[in-house]
Amino acid sequence: MAITRNNYVFKGHKTLLGSKFVTYGEVELPTRYELYAQSESGFDWGCMGSATKQLAFSMLYQISNEEFAKEHAAEFAIDVVKSLNHRDWIVSASEVLQWAEKKDANLNSPYIDRDDKTAQTLIQKKVKKTKHNIVKDVCKKLNITQKNLAKILEVPEGTVSSWAVKNEIPRLGKKAIEFYIQNQKNQKIVDSYKVFLRLVKDI
Repeated sequence: MAITRNNYVFKGHKTLLGSKFVTYGEVELPTRYELYAQSESGFDWGCMGSATKQLAFSMLYQISNEEFAKEHAAEFAIDVVKSLNHRDWIVSASEVLQWAEKKDANLNSPYIDRDDKTAQTLIQKKVKKTKHNIVKDVCKKLNITQKNLAKILEVPEGTVSSWAVKNEIPRLGKKAIEFYIQNQKNQKIVDSYKVFLRLVKDI
């Protein structure tokens, strides 16, 4: 059984282009493949699938034990993880324990402070209320307009506009954006190197 602290929280985050990260106590949450292998692609939430069950097991394992986590992972995935349909979410360890204790009254974790006030409510999801639009977020990060983005990707402006309306960028579009971002980083490295060479010459 993993050690659980009453002030620890599980945090989930999806990047602009879809990568997913989950932490516990500000440390990356282990996938626990060696105990419960459901997904080869890590964690997921806001839907129902093998990656959702993988996250459910790992969260339950933090507050209980292997046997309990395996037995209730699918149910926890349906009751809780599936409903985490935001890019960013936070759930406290005490809230997960509250759910678990409703399934097994004999479940007892000596590491949890039973007076923790956050345990009085059942899985209260503390999510960012700001609605995100992936196209607008990408443009903001790159400090460009949608028109600029269309030009960079060499697609019609209407195509980018439709992505913004659907709040979805196709896989090839994401790859192109990732390539552009990486290219920009590489260019900065090259520029910095050129500046360094000029400084060396001036010495």
